[in-house]
Amino acid sequence: MKFLKFLVFLIFFQSLLVANTYRDIIKFSLKKDEQKKVLIKYGKIQKLFQFRWTLFVNDGLVVLKSYDDIVSQNMLYVNHKNQSFRVELLSRGGNNYNTPYILVKFLGFDYEKNKAKFELFLSDDEVKVRVKYLKNDK
Repeated sequence: MKFLKFLVFLIFFQSLLVANTYRDIIKFSLKKDEQKKVLIKYGKIQKLFQFRWTLFVNDGLVVLKSYDDIVSQNMLYVNHKNQSFRVELLSRGGNNYNTPYILVKFLGFDYEKNKAKFELFLSDDEVKVRVKYLKNDK
């Protein structure tokens, strides 16, 4: 019985050690079609990550995002498995097994201000990228 308790403790402790830690966490709100821009720098390379929301209907938020000339659309919901999206900042391969990424999470919608609330997480264990949050534009 003691061995079983020790084994459960060891598994739990290991999960805490390998849990993802985030370098940056910011919260913000955006009005419809207001863009959030993040400049990503690594080495001599600069790339722009930007996203905006265009429609909020039936508790779902339509989000358009762009990074490295790849444009896509997501439908996000609060309290659902589709409440966030992830953007890998570097390509996988070689030394990039744990690639840095940005995770954008939809927190809710403020009906009075007509704004969507977000949380942005930056995961970069090896501190490969530098991030600059640019001023929001329409």
